[in-house]
Amino acid sequence: MNARDIPARPDPLVVGPVTRTDFVRYQGASGDMQPVHHDEEFARQAGHPSPFSVGMYQGGLLGAWVARWFGVENVRRYRMRFAERVWPGDVLTCTGEVTGWRTGDDGLEVDLELRCIRQNGDVAVEGWAMCVVPCARAA
Repeated sequence: MNARDIPARPDPLVVGPVTRTDFVRYQGASGDMQPVHHDEEFARQAGHPSPFSVGMYQGGLLGAWVARWFGVENVRRYRMRFAERVWPGDVLTCTGEVTGWRTGDDGLEVDLELRCIRQNGDVAVEGWAMCVVPCARAA
């Protein structure tokens, strides 16, 4: 196996403009009901101009994009770092690139650098993943 076996990168995932409803839906699904993410008065008292997204919302979007590229069953490692807050009205773009590959026990191991970017160019989340392209099996 070699680099030609790496699946073609999908189009970037573009989401938004994101809304407070998106934030609340994610909060309900995740169980993280911190009021700074949905309560206007609480967010302002905490020094923020408005509620802002739970960081895992963007992280989940980025992870879903990787899973679409390689298949969820082939994602071996995924990590991320929150860099910028996401606000209501932001448009998010998830993308990434191959930074390395090697032959491993399960097939071709592919290293990725990932980004979830706000419409102004700020990186909201940066991430890294390792996925495999399984070896072809005899029928």
